[in-house]
Amino acid sequence: MTKINQAVSSSRRKSRKAHFGAPSSVRRVIMSAPLSKELREKHNVRSIPLRKDDEIMIVRGSNKGREGKISSVYRLRFAIHVSGVVREKSNGQSVPIPIAASKVVVTKLKLDKDREKILERIKDGRELAAKKRES
Repeated sequence: MTKINQAVSSSRRKSRKAHFGAPSSVRRVIMSAPLSKELREKHNVRSIPLRKDDEIMIVRGSNKGREGKISSVYRLRFAIHVSGVVREKSNGQSVPIPIAASKVVVTKLKLDKDREKILERIKDGRELAAKKRES
């Protein structure tokens, strides 16, 4: 039997309000993307919030298979812009195509000490959960 948390609403209306009215800090977590198989094995982490200089591969849509570096994370619109993924406007100007974070796979992470700390924390939590399951 599944546990039902009484503190969490299952209302569509409230879920949508929480999602679309989410602050930037929460949008960061919503805009997470899965890691590639190699990175997943290396770091023992399944997905991570996207950031500016990560290298990604698009796995859905008309731009499927294209790779590039994230040029901006547009949290307000729940989108990312990838360098090289642009379209030409009628006046010749090129504009970036917005891509949903869930439609990409991270192929290379931009690591700094904070990001390494995050990866370590997730990894430790995973290992702790695995130990609990064993006992």
